Amino acid sequence: MSSVSSVSAASGSMTPPYPPSSEKAVAGPVTEPASDLKEYISFDDMDLNENILRGVYAFGFEKPSPIQQKAIVPMIKGFDVLAQAQSGTGKTGTFVIGGISRVDPTLNEVQMVVIVPTRELADQITKVTSAIGSYMGLRVHTAVGGSPVHEDLAVLQQGRSRPPHVPHVLVVTPGRFFDLLHRSAVSPATVRVLVMDEADQMLDAKFLEQIECILSLGWPSTMQVGLFSATMIPELAEKAKALLNNPVTILLESTQVSLESINQFYVEVAREDQKLETLCDLYDHLSIQQANIFVNTRAKAEWLAEHMRKRGFDLSFIHGEMEVDERRRRMDDFRAGKSRVLISTDLLARGIDVHQVSLVINFELPVQRENYIHRIGRSGRYGRKGASINLITERERRAQAEIESFYGKKVLDLPADLNIM
Repeated sequence: MSSVSSVSAASGSMTPPYPPSSEKAVAGPVTEPASDLKEYISFDDMDLNENILRGVYAFGFEKPSPIQQKAIVPMIKGFDVLAQAQSGTGKTGTFVIGGISRVDPTLNEVQMVVIVPTRELADQITKVTSAIGSYMGLRVHTAVGGSPVHEDLAVLQQGRSRPPHVPHVLVVTPGRFFDLLHRSAVSPATVRVLVMDEADQMLDAKFLEQIECILSLGWPSTMQVGLFSATMIPELAEKAKALLNNPVTILLESTQVSLESINQFYVEVAREDQKLETLCDLYDHLSIQQANIFVNTRAKAEWLAEHMRKRGFDLSFIHGEMEVDERRRRMDDFRAGKSRVLISTDLLARGIDVHQVSLVINFELPVQRENYIHRIGRSGRYGRKGASINLITERERRAQAEIESFYGKKVLDLPADLNIM
């Protein structure tokens, strides 16, 4: 699929905040490189609709982050966007503010779709979108696998049975979205903005076939497409560009994605079976608000939780094979601070924003090198200070060295004085 970027037909003017449904967008090439994109240092300078601006400030945003300074206005103008930015630097706010600026809340139809890899990320984006769009009367719905499809159909069904309050924004996982499209519960003809968050994962093997099936449908030529991620290897970046038309492209070198606000350390142990003892010893000496511990498999998550509980630690764990309601309950408890420690597989490595998390521990280094930066990015959100600790054996030294080389950031030996963390 190749979408056509849309800009205002009025020469020199910004697209109206809520473009009328009859407006015919025209193609407009982007000629300026990302490095020359205008940066807007204040939300007030972006010519946002007043109700969206109220939502932005009410949500707690005070000034735009670097990615927001560059990418929001191109989205408002209707350009396709391929954007990469470090974890915790406001990507969600970027595509939410830019995308809902193109939504007409007086129309009873789905106008913006955000595709994400996990239920947890979908829930989070829905909350952000609902909050920022609250003053404009924006309706947002989450549709993800594992929940009853008839509930989504009741909210979305088109035709004679169409309910009077169809959501303007739909946040979906790929499989459920394809199902809803197949059932004609969502009409491609009404969609003005299509966003893929964690785009590198969306375009990788696990989801690629579903995404290709979705994009092969009859989307409007004027639909705007935005692809966002914290990591984007060159091969996937080229694949992403093939889906876009003259996109505004904002990509980082791998060495620019090292998350400077996070102090990265490691502890080497002689054998794998010594990691548990080392981990428990760390918790006896560290003062933390909340922490994520990452492992690679469901079995290891359950094993580690069981053994830490036996030693008196109050914690929870989560993985992708858990029942949907239980996953949601545990995630809500962690957000609310009811559990201080959450053990997780890479289900939570991407995009989950819990501000109180100050420490990430990699009990095992990730299988996919790109997930390392997503994992440690759970701490140090929005420029806050955070820390990560890798527990490694001699066998894992090479994997850590590859991570250091790729991101251009040295992981330091954990100091004896933990107060400097």
